[in-house]
Amino acid sequence: MKQVIVARRDLDLDAGKLAAQVAHAALTAADRADDDARSQWRDGGQKKVVLRADAERDLHELAEEARREGLPHAVIRDAGHTVLEPGTVTTLGIGPAPAAAIDRVTGELSLY
Repeated sequence: MKQVIVARRDLDLDAGKLAAQVAHAALTAADRADDDARSQWRDGGQKKVVLRADAERDLHELAEEARREGLPHAVIRDAGHTVLEPGTVTTLGIGPAPAAAIDRVTGELSLY
């Protein structure tokens, strides 16, 4: 079991803002997983991997692939309280789910 968070590189977020957006994606996607998946993931050490995408369009395409695979996922939009405009799509969380299922969606992406 693992979780993947995909973050946009084109936004050039500072480390703190990136960390906050990754956390939002991780928590929101985990909340959308069923109890069994969350339990297995927690018991296995809550594996998370952060990957990169080039643009907002990429996150939406990956979210659609995750939906077709039946994977819990969450597209995160910033509230706009700091450096981004309200509604800016920043990250996509996928899982927790079986690693092989997530890899079918994100296996070609690079580490952030």
